[in-house]
Amino acid sequence: MRRTRLLRTLLAIPALTLALTAMRPVGPAPDTATATPGTAAAAPDTAITPAAATDTAAAPVRIMPLGDSITGSPGCWRAVLWNKLQSTGYTSVDFVGTLGPQGCGVPYDGDNEGHGGFLATAVAQQNQLPGWLSATHPDIVVMHFGTNDVWSNIAPDRILAAYSTLVDQMRQSNPNMKVLVAQILPMNPGSCPECAARVTALNARIPGWAAAKSTSRSPVIAVDQWSGFSTATDTYDGVHPNASGDDKIAARWYPALTKLLTPGLTDRAAGALRADDASVAATAEEATVHR
Repeated sequence: MRRTRLLRTLLAIPALTLALTAMRPVGPAPDTATATPGTAAAAPDTAITPAAATDTAAAPVRIMPLGDSITGSPGCWRAVLWNKLQSTGYTSVDFVGTLGPQGCGVPYDGDNEGHGGFLATAVAQQNQLPGWLSATHPDIVVMHFGTNDVWSNIAPDRILAAYSTLVDQMRQSNPNMKVLVAQILPMNPGSCPECAARVTALNARIPGWAAAKSTSRSPVIAVDQWSGFSTATDTYDGVHPNASGDDKIAARWYPALTKLLTPGLTDRAAGALRADDASVAATAEEATVHR
């Protein structure tokens, strides 16, 4: 009798299993997350997120700090600026250059194109910038250049002509290049009593040059790094910035640079949006002028 009951039980198990399988409700696959009310469904592992899209879409905005020792030796205003960008939401930026950081006591992206002792006129004449551009592919150039030219008593006309050559080379590298050009820091070295007046003469001409060189597609923007900067308290030798000077330089670059960026945007679409905005603004301005 016991054997008969056991046999009946064993025979019933497959039938019960089939019945239960048939009664199971149809639902999502086991690996697919289901959203509860008020929450979004989790994306499958194969979903393409904005940060994992194409290399072009995910690329940060590439910014080249360009100049001489004020930019690169050690040029710690770059560290101050980079960390301020990071702390205020502009996290998808990449400082680029063929030179590395020289140490500023804080973590930062130290790549740059600040060549100690270099003259803007010599870099333009010797065609040095195109190689740096092709190695780094910047979207924006932040340029403080001309201090050594002034020290060498090179006339403003020649310095501005060199600036024009450098901008032309930037645009050959990237037709949408955005360029921030400093009215350079004041100078008062003991070995050059005439330098202060020479800086004043050059800086007076930079805004007009920038406005004439600027286009809606590739704006050139003059940034005042001159006024409010003291060679007595903001430099350690009448030329090169100390910590106070670094803070002032970064504070002047920051608003001009962030106008070309979009916080939280993780790709070069920021640059494209700014180019579109500039084009629209230029069209509107032209329409106003011709009314």
